[in-house]
Amino acid sequence: MSRSLTLAAGRGLAADLVGRITQPWCTKPLGRSEPWAQSGIPSDGAAAVAAPVPRSRAQAWTASELRRFLTQVAEDRLAAMWRTMATTGTRKSELLGLTWRCLDLDGCSMRVEQQILALPGGLVFAPPKTRRSERTIALDDDTVEALRHHRETQQLERAVAGSAYDDRYLVFCNELGQPISPHRITEWLRKHRDAAGIPTGTAHTLRHTMATTALTQGVPLHIVAARLGDDPRTTLAVYSHLLPSSDSAAAEAVARILVDKALTNRPTAALESTPCTDASAATN
Repeated sequence: MSRSLTLAAGRGLAADLVGRITQPWCTKPLGRSEPWAQSGIPSDGAAAVAAPVPRSRAQAWTASELRRFLTQVAEDRLAAMWRTMATTGTRKSELLGLTWRCLDLDGCSMRVEQQILALPGGLVFAPPKTRRSERTIALDDDTVEALRHHRETQQLERAVAGSAYDDRYLVFCNELGQPISPHRITEWLRKHRDAAGIPTGTAHTLRHTMATTALTQGVPLHIVAARLGDDPRTTLAVYSHLLPSSDSAAAEAVARILVDKALTNRPTAALESTPCTDASAATN
């Protein structure tokens, strides 16, 4: 293994990611590999190893804390990034690698197909953390509106910078179009968090908060896992402490149906005429 790959592996990058770090990405929306997206790290490859399933209780913010944070960053230049992170659970490295060609604002979705990593030699573009991390995520209307506003602001920045603008199609970049280090996001989030009066929390806390909120609101675990880009087993291990109440709710729901005579005694004709959703048309 080369020194670059050894450093990458030593920093906790999965072997699968290290082996894929020079492959082209975002090829579905772009149709080709962009020249600027070459990391320059040799692809010596690495032996794939099965990562252990973590067992922990993720720390998340309360709904009140999340609202306070989003209010604090509402006027920030990267307000759309903070909101997208909070509503999708996307990793900061994934958002920093997001290009406009991987965003479908009319279709209210975004495609995660690359990320930005901070390595000893500088910033590099790389595939997502795992193959499951390559995913399409639905966006809510308010997040789409925030992204539209962000695009307008970026277009103004491009016009002001002129030839100095280094256009790499990045959604979240600095005023000259250049990539932002994930370390800067950590620093900025800490400042905004402190200003909002929230004692603890990192960018990953926003990811945990999205998952926690979705699960406690009854979103199926496999849907939450798909949005996070995780194996459902991993999601179950990390958030299993949230499920007992959901399990109780499921038991009560089934019990209500068993005693609901109005439901169980419905005429067969009525049941046959009830429309149903085509499962093949469903999306996560």
